[in-house]
Amino acid sequence: MLPHALLILLGLAHSGLSIPVLDAPGCPEQHGVQTYAHPEACDQFFLCTNGTLTLETCENGLLYDGKGAVHNHCNYHWGVECGPRKAVLVPISSPGCEFKYGIYPEGPHCSTNYIKCADGYPYLNHCEPGLAYDDKTHSCNWPDLLLDHCSPEEVVGFKCPDKVDPHSISAKFHPFPRFAIPGDCEHLVTCVNGHPRLIACGEGKLLDENTLTCEEPENVPSCHLRKKK
Repeated sequence: MLPHALLILLGLAHSGLSIPVLDAPGCPEQHGVQTYAHPEACDQFFLCTNGTLTLETCENGLLYDGKGAVHNHCNYHWGVECGPRKAVLVPISSPGCEFKYGIYPEGPHCSTNYIKCADGYPYLNHCEPGLAYDDKTHSCNWPDLLLDHCSPEEVVGFKCPDKVDPHSISAKFHPFPRFAIPGDCEHLVTCVNGHPRLIACGEGKLLDENTLTCEEPENVPSCHLRKKK
């Protein structure tokens, strides 16, 4: 709910009076930083900093939702639900960036990279190994969920076998059989509907090829010694 002081400020503005924000009634809290949604504009918000009130406008391509972590309390416009607030989105474009702030594909092809624009400058970012950029979610995703333009086999560098030996260790993980990657102790491949997904052991663990599970390094001496070289 908008604090009473800000409601008074808006009432003065709607009455046709021009009043500097700094001369408006004080912030409801005198310490710390608080933000409040503008009741009409989705790209604006009120900011209280140690009792000082200012009216802020999100950078181009961003909107306010109270959770903003991209820049100055604002989020990417496609991730904000404005409700009745009006969102004015006029692109300020530069090479590689439609808006000054945004995330974009590297190109029309399948890519393990993406472009992150900040203040109109494009920065190349990399997906985690085994993932490809998904323009629908504006994030990296499993390539087997992007079959319209991605080849999971090319992204992961592994092709799932058509048949799995029912007596093998891999078959124990049916319906998502696992496989070791030669020379890689930190990842394994799991096959989903016949397509590979690269899985990282993480947390400092290593893959035990005898069980196809990730274990503490001391329990996988062969990989542990290989990593130390």
